[in-house]
Amino acid sequence: MHTKEEKLKAFARLLDVQERLRKECPWDKKQTNESLRPNTIEEAFELADALLKDDSKNICKELGDVMEHVVFYSMLGQEKKEFDVADVCNAQSDKLMFRHDFIDWTGWEVTRQDMVVNTNGQVVYKDELNKQANNHQAAPDTATQVESTWEQRKQRERDGNTSVLSGVPDSLPSLIKAYRIQDKARNVGFDWEEKEQVWDKVYEELDELKAELKKGDKEHSAEEFGDFMFSLINAARLYHINPDNALEHTNQKFIKRFNYIEEKAREKGVNIKDLTLEEMDKFWEEAKQTNK
Repeated sequence: MHTKEEKLKAFARLLDVQERLRKECPWDKKQTNESLRPNTIEEAFELADALLKDDSKNICKELGDVMEHVVFYSMLGQEKKEFDVADVCNAQSDKLMFRHDFIDWTGWEVTRQDMVVNTNGQVVYKDELNKQANNHQAAPDTATQVESTWEQRKQRERDGNTSVLSGVPDSLPSLIKAYRIQDKARNVGFDWEEKEQVWDKVYEELDELKAELKKGDKEHSAEEFGDFMFSLINAARLYHINPDNALEHTNQKFIKRFNYIEEKAREKGVNIKDLTLEEMDKFWEEAKQTNK
């Protein structure tokens, strides 16, 4: 692995390369925040794919693509004299130090002018200095406790979220958004007392969905289907299952099995559409045995 000096040199090299591309490459020259946004979303999903597959080579590659976008957006901010990559890094460091108030930051620099490190080693706002001076938090024992503290600290940030749920991006895919909404609510105590209690809600929502489907009311059926999915995601969260990852694993499993059916159809010299449902089911069961 590389030394810190080597890492800094590599990051400086990326900055130099991107600055030259911005000046000399016709494509890079014309990019804006808006034009780059779709590419950034695509790169994030490509990284997500590599992470799900635990593919170290592609994780490294896709992290580079995402980092290049961070550098590019920072460069655009610099051109508008609004911020640069140093501001991005410093703001993130200040935020991490502020939110991890159980760690002693004595001797560490805080770059925000309205923040300081108090006598207990906590990063606090200057106007809260006296109030916070003797309020050092005990170190949390679990990741869940860290998350809870994180949300509480976010609520106290000067330029932070105005409400518990305001930090959930509107553009998140709905399944991930539902999980994040529920998780943030949990961090402030809005949750089931016992995880088993969620199943009554799941069954209740399923019954309501069945009732609307039976009526043939599409609008209310869609609404109840959403409620049912939300309750299932809640159950997944309570049982420490990431529903997005779980669904994607099922997607990949389905793709493999369906591809097996297509392969068998080609071996028979027919189009998959010409297979009977019984034949498809037979190959599907074979695929299940093959891909155990």
